[in-house]
Amino acid sequence: MPDPVAYALEDNVARITLDDGKVNAMSLPLFEALGAALDRAERDHAGAVVLAGRPGFFSAGLNLKLLPTLPPAELRTTMIAFGRTMLRVFTLPIPTVAAVSGHAVAGGAMLMFACDLRWVAEGPFRIHLNEVAIGLPLPTWAITLAHAAVPPRWHTEAILHARPYTPDEALERGIVDGVARPAECLLAEACAAAAPLTALDRAAYATSKSRHRAMVVKWAADLLEGEMGGFQMRG
Repeated sequence: MPDPVAYALEDNVARITLDDGKVNAMSLPLFEALGAALDRAERDHAGAVVLAGRPGFFSAGLNLKLLPTLPPAELRTTMIAFGRTMLRVFTLPIPTVAAVSGHAVAGGAMLMFACDLRWVAEGPFRIHLNEVAIGLPLPTWAITLAHAAVPPRWHTEAILHARPYTPDEALERGIVDGVARPAECLLAEACAAAAPLTALDRAAYATSKSRHRAMVVKWAADLLEGEMGGFQMRG
């Protein structure tokens, strides 16, 4: 199986691209590959990270066909890696820009919410935190990411009412920072948004980001393992 995550560094911007050839369904190998790419960006002292998907799909979230087939220990490992990986993106000591190349559903929405800025491709795409609609109580860490990305006015409809958004609806609500028109311009526009972030003082950014998010991240991380049981049983 080819590596589902590609890495490139250009003009001090690390580009991390998820592409499993399908819908970028999330699994333990993807979390491990994404973690390795983030490690590389930190080793390279990248000034910013652009996190992209494949055309049509940023990510459809967890691989719900695979999860029920896993032994209990592997399932738990996968679910804990899911939360820890998303929180790692959220706390990465490097500015991050999501290049949302298509549908961002469930875990895909969480991943884009974990980034500092979000650019989405124009098209018939859905941004959707759909867990409540399909019977999954959201873990605290996922709600923490949504709170950071979705303006408070829209918390109820986005998190509790599981409302899906088109790219333009997400832009109107301030959930994303821009819509690339046409969609083929997405990566260029996301990299252009990342470019000025590379001029930020790296140490000051990292320390400020850590302090800015310290309380909510500690709260979410402390609850993560205990909440995974109910999350996976209902899945």
